[in-house]
Amino acid sequence: MSVKIDETLTVECETGNYHTFCPISCVSWLYQKIEDSFFLVVGTKTCGYFLQNALGVMIFAEPRYAMAELEEGDISAQLNDYEGLKRLCIRIRRDRDPSVIIWIGTCTTEIIKMDLEGMAPKLEWEIGIPILVARANGLDYAFTQGEDTVLAAMAHRCPEPEFPLRERKEMKQKVLAFPSREKEKLHEYANHPSLVLFGSLPSNVVSQLNLELRRQSIKVSGWLPAQRYTDLPSLGDGVYVCGVNPFLSRTATTLIRREKCELIGAPFPIGPDGTRAWIEKICSVFGVEARGLEEREDQIWESLKDYLDLVRGKSVFFMGDNLLEVSLARFLIRCGMIVHEIGIPYMDKRYQAAELALLRDTCTRMCVPIPRIVEKPDNSNQIRRLRELRPDLAITGMAHANPLEARGISTKWSVEFTFAQIHGSANARDLLELVTRPLRRQSNLEHFGQNTLVRKNIKF
Repeated sequence: MSVKIDETLTVECETGNYHTFCPISCVSWLYQKIEDSFFLVVGTKTCGYFLQNALGVMIFAEPRYAMAELEEGDISAQLNDYEGLKRLCIRIRRDRDPSVIIWIGTCTTEIIKMDLEGMAPKLEWEIGIPILVARANGLDYAFTQGEDTVLAAMAHRCPEPEFPLRERKEMKQKVLAFPSREKEKLHEYANHPSLVLFGSLPSNVVSQLNLELRRQSIKVSGWLPAQRYTDLPSLGDGVYVCGVNPFLSRTATTLIRREKCELIGAPFPIGPDGTRAWIEKICSVFGVEARGLEEREDQIWESLKDYLDLVRGKSVFFMGDNLLEVSLARFLIRCGMIVHEIGIPYMDKRYQAAELALLRDTCTRMCVPIPRIVEKPDNSNQIRRLRELRPDLAITGMAHANPLEARGISTKWSVEFTFAQIHGSANARDLLELVTRPLRRQSNLEHFGQNTLVRKNIKF
């Protein structure tokens, strides 16, 4: 007898707190990505302690960030904030000579209503260095949204295309009409509008995704953020943009409304299935026929067989932390795992529409019900559900990992997926390595325990 599977995708909403890192932690990966930048976090000593603990492992890398600590007098509005920030920025210019200084506003700057946006243009004119303001504070839903705030601010500084849309089309037609060196350069690419990808990824992953699109004759005009602030891509009418991370909804909105770009709503390139769907969507928008994607995806899945044997039939529970949950759950379902629940701090259904559709299609393909999706989950309720379901693995924030481990549930810190290279088909093995590590550890412990009991002849 066949069992009917519910294919309805619903998002529930609870009223829990946001158990997540502070978004100022985005400094830890953005200062490495934007090589000619300097980040100045404006906050209290608490913010400084957090950054010291979160980024302490990078002390030998001479990081390009600093704290502008607000003392009690500053919080009482008794001192001149502008003069203090000016002294710091002049010192940064002298010591580090960055191409851009990015002010990161914290909760304190919100509470005392510091006019960072008002001070920045005046100070920028005085010292001659661009100053961006990003309010990446604890009022956000997840710590990864700090990057979203910075990229949205940076989008305003991207140059406009050198020529209007109509002139760009006419120039491209002229280039294609006459044999020349320029035509030879364009020969390997399709005749399509400018494409800008947004999201901070390591340089080698950027190269991998550029190569994946190049195989389909798609040319990437630039990335936001660029490796250097001086190389920001041109944005404007007729430019297509596509995101690589699910937590960049504010940036997407800015690109559409303020910069008049065209957003390509695609799933995110996480796992072989997500990467294929991402490329196919971009190709379809530009009218390019995708080639060889099925064969390449099959090869990747075949190379992952040893990991797939480990995870097949295992269950996983997402508590919700970094907004990558839906993409990770979709990939793990495709790997053969059972996902009991997808907790997520915040769900932008418009920006993640394509990812949610791929999740539904993946569940249909794997003949499993669509997991429960809970927005802003209440941790007390989640703990209750965890006790009942007893999953093989819980992907959770650091605060809940040890208590769950003490209760016999294997855990994986969700923050590790934020810092690991998980995008693109080539990194699927690294992604599964993260997922299977606690499962393998638990299996080894159980095996060790059984051997110990046999040697001692203990019977239960």
